Amino acid sequence: MRKLASVQVVNAAEPIPNADAIERVRVLGWWVVVKKGEFRPGDPVVYCEIDSLLPERPEFEFLRPSSFKPAQTDAAGAVTLPSGFRVKTVRLRGQVSQGICFHPSVLPPGAPAEEGADVTDLLGVRKWEPPAPVGLSGRVKGGFPGFLPKTDETRVQVLEPVLARNRGKTLVVTEKLDGTSFTAFLRAGEFGICSRNLHLDETDPGSLLARLATKLGLADRLRAVGAARGFDPAVQAEVIGPGVQGNKYAVPELTLRVFNVLDVGTYRLLDHAVMLEVVRELGLEPVPQLGTVVLNHTVDELVALSEGVSVLNPRAQREGIVLRPAVEEFDADLGGRLSFKAINPKFLLKYDE
Repeated sequence: MRKLASVQVVNAAEPIPNADAIERVRVLGWWVVVKKGEFRPGDPVVYCEIDSLLPERPEFEFLRPSSFKPAQTDAAGAVTLPSGFRVKTVRLRGQVSQGICFHPSVLPPGAPAEEGADVTDLLGVRKWEPPAPVGLSGRVKGGFPGFLPKTDETRVQVLEPVLARNRGKTLVVTEKLDGTSFTAFLRAGEFGICSRNLHLDETDPGSLLARLATKLGLADRLRAVGAARGFDPAVQAEVIGPGVQGNKYAVPELTLRVFNVLDVGTYRLLDHAVMLEVVRELGLEPVPQLGTVVLNHTVDELVALSEGVSVLNPRAQREGIVLRPAVEEFDADLGGRLSFKAINPKFLLKYDE
């Protein structure tokens, strides 16, 4: 599980050109702008990652003018995400800053103090999610099914040990698209669809995702390929187009780009080449393929590699890149597949409201 707030140690402190009152410090693989002299290398800090939603507490009130987000509610008026202060990527005196550091005194008495300790719940920190577009989800059958993997990738800034351990490996690079996560699956012959966090009613005409699945005939396509391949398949994709994240890719109609194919019965993600074959057999398109790299990069070098424009629309900054081996591997630190993302800071500064 992602540690939105954790106890960490400052690794370095460096001046920012032409800035007298601030400097940058390194925490994990992140650069964070702080008051000059506030932290020194070796100091313990409570670090909150970008997309942390800090609760309305006196310690965090200084963030209100720049970071306050009102509560989000569902169609019935129930609160789905409380109000709070969102931590996001900013640029200060030319320096990109990602995250925020607090002195350990922000923690309650008796809180864990060891490096790496997860204090997300202790501080009441939640993950900020943008409000779902109206009509995107529709009727809900339940939570995200346990027989499918969630689609979140870990950010490279927290993975320096993983990078070191896998140095020299060849990884496939794909473009990370800014849409909405979508899964379509067969299980014991039954067809279903999911958003990022929910199992949805695939027959709901009021749901954009259900209508897209019907329009594309995904149930029939999955059954045909499943019969030919001898397993129940699931596809996980990014939905892009009108009504989704501002349609940065300027595509004329709602469509999807596949990034995972799963054998549902064995809970096995297909290796990259086989995944592309199945996507072609389904008559669908994968996310943009950007080639391969030999992993010998620092965190900062991978973040630099993430920068660029989208393959789908050269007028738009790409959100970032995803890296994984051509043959699926388990990684103990990640607690699952060896796969991670590097997000383009220029994208975050331009589009991340």
